[in-house]
Amino acid sequence: MASAASVTSLADEVNCPICQGTLREPVTIDCGHNFCRGCLTRYCEIPGPDLEESPTCPLCKEPFRPGSFRPNWQLANVVENIERLQLVSTLGLGEDACQEHGEKIYFFCEDDEMQLCVVCREAGEHATHTMRFLEDAAAPYREQIHKCLKCLRKEREEIQEIQSRENKRMQVLLTQVSTKRQQVISEFAHLRKFLEEQQSLLLAQLESLDGDILKQQDEFDFLVAGEICRFSTLIEELEEKNERPARELLTDIRSTLIRCETRKCRKPVAVSPELGQRIRDFPQQALPLQREMKMFLEKLHFELDYEPAHISLDPQTSHPKLLLSEDRQRAQFSYKWQNSPDNPQRFDRATCVLAHTGITGGRHTWVVSIDLAHGGSCTVGVVSEDVQRKGELRLRPEEGVWAVRLAWGFVSALGSFPTRLTLKEQPRQVRVSLDYEVGWVTFTNAATREPIYTFTASFTRKVIPFFGLWGRGSSFSLSS
Repeated sequence: MASAASVTSLADEVNCPICQGTLREPVTIDCGHNFCRGCLTRYCEIPGPDLEESPTCPLCKEPFRPGSFRPNWQLANVVENIERLQLVSTLGLGEDACQEHGEKIYFFCEDDEMQLCVVCREAGEHATHTMRFLEDAAAPYREQIHKCLKCLRKEREEIQEIQSRENKRMQVLLTQVSTKRQQVISEFAHLRKFLEEQQSLLLAQLESLDGDILKQQDEFDFLVAGEICRFSTLIEELEEKNERPARELLTDIRSTLIRCETRKCRKPVAVSPELGQRIRDFPQQALPLQREMKMFLEKLHFELDYEPAHISLDPQTSHPKLLLSEDRQRAQFSYKWQNSPDNPQRFDRATCVLAHTGITGGRHTWVVSIDLAHGGSCTVGVVSEDVQRKGELRLRPEEGVWAVRLAWGFVSALGSFPTRLTLKEQPRQVRVSLDYEVGWVTFTNAATREPIYTFTASFTRKVIPFFGLWGRGSSFSLSS
């Protein structure tokens, strides 16, 4: 195949002397020179000094007759073939061709970082430089590219992992916000219902007081009217007596005066002491409203401050005497041992079970509903992840256990020495709240919100919700 340089040389031979471009519709004149038909026609239209003289050839200045153009078909075919060769040459070399010499590029100059053809390589400016074939020169760069790709792909994977992790975290946060929204709606709905009930109750009591006041007012008016009537009668009698002559005035005067003097005025009371006391005691009827508002604010603040812990029981840790429900939300004590394979995580002496997941930070809360049979007990709290599973388990903070025990009729805080607690009522639902960073484990009566006990600790490892149970028929269930 012809080289790009030779094709270019051939193309120069078929250029029009007038336009310096490739011949288009070549024609030959008398002197034998060739021109583009269009170029020569326009050349002949230019007037010379002598209008009667024939035009001269642009190259040799020989005169020629304007009507003597002869189409050169053979030259036209040559021009067409040269243009085809130029196209083939351009397509064949493409970007591999040296722009300066039209030769194929084979070499790479390390010093100048230039791609060279054979002609370029022999040039003086590259004679002393380090030359390598293209593939040989590209090999180390390919290795660097592979290393870069490996690093970039690793970083991309890390970013994708971060994206996935943060998206999950955002989903958790969105779920938490949705949960808090529902809590706010639920609490305010409860408060709204309670306020409406209290309003109805207080208004009914006020209506009752209003009716009693009107009733006593009617009774008072009736009694006063009677007294006024009786006194008016006596006054009229005495006035009439006083107007009579002396003989008539003295008739029965003493009995009349005695009757008037002994007549005692009954002074009725408009408001009875009982009704007055009821009116004075009415503000006391608002005390339940004050207590409920205080409890509402405390509960709302608590629920917005702590995250509900959606926990489930871990069957791998459960003592064989504990029966777990299928949803892992309930446990019941049984004297019959379950066919549970032994493993390092399972309690073998203490009838206890742990939650499936532990806690390493944040504020979390959950509720344990307790149903104790006579003589039964239930222990709730948290333990360190490395708490002893085999043999006797000592329930105290020194052993990584922060818990309270609810037995039949009493509640004990399991500190270094168990302490029996004095409570207003025996809890049937215990709320456990954990503030990991502060180190608080707080127990409250979930129904009345009465504080039960608070442990103070310093957590550095994972802690796990902990439950113990004893007594046939005793059970507990979980909720958030």
